[in-house]
Amino acid sequence: MGEEEDLEKEREVLNGMGECKQRKRQGAEDYSNEKKEKKKTENKGMKGTIAFDDGGKRGICYLSRIPPHMDPTSLRHMLSQYGEIERIYLAPTDPSAAKGPRKRPGSTKKHAFSEGWVEFAKKSVAKRVANMLNGEQIGGRRRSPFYYDIWNIKYLSNFTWGILTEEIAYKKATREQKLALEISAAKRERNYTISKFAQARALNAIEERRKKKHKTGDPESSGNITVDHQEAKIFRRFPQNNPLDDNNQSTGTLSKDILAEVFGISLS
Repeated sequence: MGEEEDLEKEREVLNGMGECKQRKRQGAEDYSNEKKEKKKTENKGMKGTIAFDDGGKRGICYLSRIPPHMDPTSLRHMLSQYGEIERIYLAPTDPSAAKGPRKRPGSTKKHAFSEGWVEFAKKSVAKRVANMLNGEQIGGRRRSPFYYDIWNIKYLSNFTWGILTEEIAYKKATREQKLALEISAAKRERNYTISKFAQARALNAIEERRKKKHKTGDPESSGNITVDHQEAKIFRRFPQNNPLDDNNQSTGTLSKDILAEVFGISLS
């Protein structure tokens, strides 16, 4: 009997120890789960600030010259070996080419670009790429169309992609405004030319009709062929006094005696 009681006590002790271990395990798991959930909530709250900070950590390089036949895809392929690239923008040589018709699937024609901007994920990578490649030969495969061209690349400090987008939008608005002014001026000139042409045609038709009437002998239009092309003559009349003759009795005359006394001569 004593041995059985001892065995039962040992079992109870072992069961108690197992329950303690299980409780500890459960507590540790609950603590780890709480920690994970707390991290998730913190990450959710910091998502916006992380994205904002990443924008400040990015670096932008400026390419003052783009070799012929180079497009954004080939440029990304060549520069991505030095670091992660976020965005690329190449300005077309002809601004109207950006709005031109899309290329056909079998077309090999490519647009020419004058300058470009490349955004790297890190500023340090952008600085290193600019210092390393500026003034160096592009290289690559010998069959490449820009194998012998030179890199013209520069790192832009304190420059963000937002500044670039604002500048592009301003240039686009200025170009559209200038185009609208040119179109309105062309429309005004066209309308003026059309009106003058219609007026000339009407005058010619009137003149031809008058000539036909003149040939047929119409008396009403015989002397009025070019009346519209001549200005009307103005005749002015001024009132005038009639001249007086020598025998007019209304005028007073001096006698011969008075004249003789004045001049001291004898009039006979």
